[in-house]
Amino acid sequence: MSNPTLRLRAAGSAAAAVVLALSLAACAPGAAPERTTTSAAQSALPSAHVHGLSVGADGKVLLATHEGLFDVTADPVKVGPTIDLMGFTAAKDPGTFYASGHPGHDSTLPNPVGLIRSTDGGATWEEVSRQGESDFHTLTTTKSGIVAFDGTVRISQDGSTWEAVNAGFAPAALAGNPESDTVLATTEAGIQRSTDGGRTWALQEGGPVIQFAAFAGGLDAVGVEPNGTVHTSSDGGTAWAPKGRLEGQAMAVAATGSGDSLRIFAATSTGVFVSDDGGASFQPHGG
Repeated sequence: MSNPTLRLRAAGSAAAAVVLALSLAACAPGAAPERTTTSAAQSALPSAHVHGLSVGADGKVLLATHEGLFDVTADPVKVGPTIDLMGFTAAKDPGTFYASGHPGHDSTLPNPVGLIRSTDGGATWEEVSRQGESDFHTLTTTKSGIVAFDGTVRISQDGSTWEAVNAGFAPAALAGNPESDTVLATTEAGIQRSTDGGRTWALQEGGPVIQFAAFAGGLDAVGVEPNGTVHTSSDGGTAWAPKGRLEGQAMAVAATGSGDSLRIFAATSTGVFVSDDGGASFQPHGG
């Protein structure tokens, strides 16, 4: 990471850390970011509070929100019960998702819901573990299991039995992929990276301060700074290259494809946007 083009100036890093710290504070129960609607290219969001974004191999685009899960492939359609999906991630099998958070008015789940799983695209959810104990504000899947954060970084091979990891940081977001055991954790100090499914971590010195990150596969990754600058990595999050910039406050990011075919999706305060040129430019999704 000695390439000077990838280094942030000290002042810029400090400013980004402040914004990232505020975003971490905003994840506290009961807090919700304000929604801004200033973009001329605005597309409707089903909720002002988006926690997760998933794009399937079939092109289906899902938003995990304070009001539940929505299919926003075309016009927003509610999927399943109302659950405040604080943490949300896709598993390897199509239509299978893991989530965490708090039950809504039409849910009989305990509070917090712990780890829950859906095998029908989010239409129904089953309890897996840590019901009434954990509100995982961020979680992700890896080749060897699940990595999650509820105030403590925890790892699990089966979603039922958990091991606490003394990571020494509080991630704003966790990013992994079922094809690999590489995990990225975004923090105020920079990206923490694990290559063993979240068991051990190392700070990536000199890289960008990323707020949201996502893998498109085992190696291709995307990251967004608090100021909206988009970065991509083709080596699993070791080296990063700056691309374009998102308008509005980013809330979640996802990616599909690889190399020149990399597509980046982002949910911001002004809508859902997609890039077909590796993050250089973004257009409203479905626009």
